[in-house]
Amino acid sequence: MDDGSRAMGVAVGGSGREVRLVEVPEGLPEERHLTVAEVPVPVPGPGEVLVRNRHFMVFAALRTLMGGTVRDAPLPPLLAGDTLFGPAIGEVVAASDAEGPQPGEQVLHMLGWREYAVVAREACVRLDGTLPDPVAHLNQGTAAYGALTRLAAIRPGDTVLVTGAAGAVGSLAGQIARLLGAGRVIGTTGSARKGERLVAEVGYDAAVLRGGDGPGSFAERLAGAAPDGVDVLLDNVGGEQLAAAVGAARQGARFALVGALSGQLAAGGGGGAPVAVDSYRLILKGVSLRGYAGTDHPEMGQEWTARFGEWLRSGAIRFPHTRIAGIDEAPRAFTDMVRGRHFGTVIVDV
Repeated sequence: MDDGSRAMGVAVGGSGREVRLVEVPEGLPEERHLTVAEVPVPVPGPGEVLVRNRHFMVFAALRTLMGGTVRDAPLPPLLAGDTLFGPAIGEVVAASDAEGPQPGEQVLHMLGWREYAVVAREACVRLDGTLPDPVAHLNQGTAAYGALTRLAAIRPGDTVLVTGAAGAVGSLAGQIARLLGAGRVIGTTGSARKGERLVAEVGYDAAVLRGGDGPGSFAERLAGAAPDGVDVLLDNVGGEQLAAAVGAARQGARFALVGALSGQLAAGGGGGAPVAVDSYRLILKGVSLRGYAGTDHPEMGQEWTARFGEWLRSGAIRFPHTRIAGIDEAPRAFTDMVRGRHFGTVIVDV
């Protein structure tokens, strides 16, 4: 470290590891498309801190960013040679000055997928004990909570449908919907085992299997699970599941779109998720259909974290997540998540 840095237990000239994109995949990412590289520990400059990461989140949107083909994406593209990024929890080990986070403090930031990260101090969020477990800050409940309170406000007794219910967003969304007053909560997923876990572990009333993993068409299965129709949709998927939800909509239904996994995780997809829906039914049923963007609700992060902390401490909600040990396992963690092999949020313990 230079003489102006405030350091704690960091060796000058040391090295760390980070996960890089070797090449942009043409289909679904495979382990060979990622590599773990050894690099020198960076030195913080003015207004920066050096963080030793302890945990980081693996999320599907990274696949969309690979190659930079999606227009208007809120995050920068990932090209060959780039280091992956995403939400991370770490400990500050060096600071360039006495302002901002200091050595020993835990922070949340966006430069995961590496052991050491130099982060602008204003890009760090100090962890203040609002959540009982620091790892819970890597949840993806903000979008679900925001969509269900701002776009598709739940009314007592509503039937709520959550697509992609076994993922990071969906495994919290069903619980949030129930806590906000929903009368019946239905989730969609790709396997019978995950469907069982949705009902047994996170409070869904029913699970509807997508694709060819059940009798009849998806729309028919949905109609069986929601014979009186759907009042609220929290959509993480798009595609045929969104089209079927339109068919099941009740009068005045509110649809909030928060993800597009049907495009992001398609073998030949580049993030777009085109779908044909019955627009006449939208008109007849007076359905509102809106996309949720976190940038439109800057207050939501703090509000959700406070609410989440209260619910966790009272035992009203669970944080479903899968822990993967070691940064060397991160490439496999990502490819397994893309193929739907995990339940809840996927977290790598560095």
